[in-house]
Amino acid sequence: MNKITCMAAAAAMLPAMAAAQSVTLYGVVDTGIEYVNHVGPGNDAVVRLMGNTGMVPSRWGLRGTEDLGNGWKGVFALESGFLIDSGTSTMGGRLFGRQAWVGLNGPWGQVAFGRQNSMLFWSYLDSDILGPNVFGSASLDNYMTFGRADNAVSYKGTFGGLTVGATYSFGRDTVNAGPSPAGTNCAGENPADHRACRQWSALLQYQTNWWGVAAAYDEIRGGTGAFAGLTSSSMADKRLAMTGYAILDRAKLGAGVIRRDNDASSTPRSDLWYVGAAYDITPAFTLAGQVYTLRYRHSSNRAMLYAVRGSYAFSKRTSVYATAGYLDNNGQLAVAIDGSATPPRGASQLGAMVGIKHVF
Repeated sequence: MNKITCMAAAAAMLPAMAAAQSVTLYGVVDTGIEYVNHVGPGNDAVVRLMGNTGMVPSRWGLRGTEDLGNGWKGVFALESGFLIDSGTSTMGGRLFGRQAWVGLNGPWGQVAFGRQNSMLFWSYLDSDILGPNVFGSASLDNYMTFGRADNAVSYKGTFGGLTVGATYSFGRDTVNAGPSPAGTNCAGENPADHRACRQWSALLQYQTNWWGVAAAYDEIRGGTGAFAGLTSSSMADKRLAMTGYAILDRAKLGAGVIRRDNDASSTPRSDLWYVGAAYDITPAFTLAGQVYTLRYRHSSNRAMLYAVRGSYAFSKRTSVYATAGYLDNNGQLAVAIDGSATPPRGASQLGAMVGIKHVF
């Protein structure tokens, strides 16, 4: 076969190759100007350009799928988070810190290997109305943003309206970014201590076209040198979530509770409750709000967060928004309304932000 014939044969195969495999580049760029009062011991106010999140965290990624026939697919995802104000990577500087996994998808569900979300994430994805909003649930529990695990094996399958899933990590967090939730220095995979830095989670979910409920359990174990006080494999941080949502014409309602038992805390038992709603005033303009309460058992420590957001979509890709929140700390709590601008203990905070989001 001569060179011209070989090139023609290769060209003829390209359409079939393209049909068999698909790779998608996607992302979100989201930022705005934020105001927060009562910051630090001087009760100062800060005005700044937000780097990490407004409505949602900024990110870019690649998703791929290959049709293997008979209902089987090879799949992968690589997703990178970044700070738009500086262009630096989030998640402790990982290149693909939000997701980095490969797997097989078939009629029985999907098995994947790599860095991926805990099943806790999937349990509140639909019920948490404001989601990763700058003033939202992650302000009261940052695991709702950083609930991912390195070195993880996962299974997730949907059968009719029922979804079941589980993850197991041999070493939940290999990055030292700390002390910080972005990298908690708990690499695991230690032959001398098989429990060190393990993580596991499980999900049971049922959904219809207009409502859904879910229950999930998540447990992370400590290890020598790990941050957040989990310095031993005998210590664990456990969360149990019960969530639900309903869609009614142009409105969506959501509610949930996450019980936490944290061996590294002096007040280990806490409960995070939330209830929220979103309403499409017009096809382009949506108003959403949510109320959160965080309470520690047998303690005066508690926090209430009230948050609201209005967003206007110029198109399917570009939106502008305004969001505001008020957080009331009690006892010795110093929860920051945006997760970073820490107030004095027991102080309240007011935050506001206007921003723009573009999806590609």
